[in-house]
Amino acid sequence: MRENKENQHTNDYRHKETFIYTYSAKQQDEINSIKQKYVPRNENKMEHLRRLDKSAEVKGTIVSIVLGVIGTMLLGLGMCCIMVWSDVLFGVGIIVGVLGIIVIAIAYPLYTGIIKKERTKIAPMILKLAEELEN
Repeated sequence: MRENKENQHTNDYRHKETFIYTYSAKQQDEINSIKQKYVPRNENKMEHLRRLDKSAEVKGTIVSIVLGVIGTMLLGLGMCCIMVWSDVLFGVGIIVGVLGIIVIAIAYPLYTGIIKKERTKIAPMILKLAEELEN
């Protein structure tokens, strides 16, 4: 009986020393994606060209979205004045609502104007990079 306990103890000890490794491709992909966030990137010319082209629209997009939201809020406030407080603020509601419509209408032309301005500003860099990539 004592011998069985010693054998069992020895077998348990041997079992504890074995190393079991399981490979997970999904886990490796996650590790690599996290690692890529912290490794400095070497940007090639095509990526730089794409980034410059995209940057021309960012400022116009932000300005037009902000104006659109402000105009929508003004239009909503005007409608609220007309419908809820029509006896007191009917005229003010019409003025505020029309002002909101004007602000909304200005958003898109302002967007296109800002994009044109930004594109003319970065055009020399874009053309230089595109010429280098073509050769």
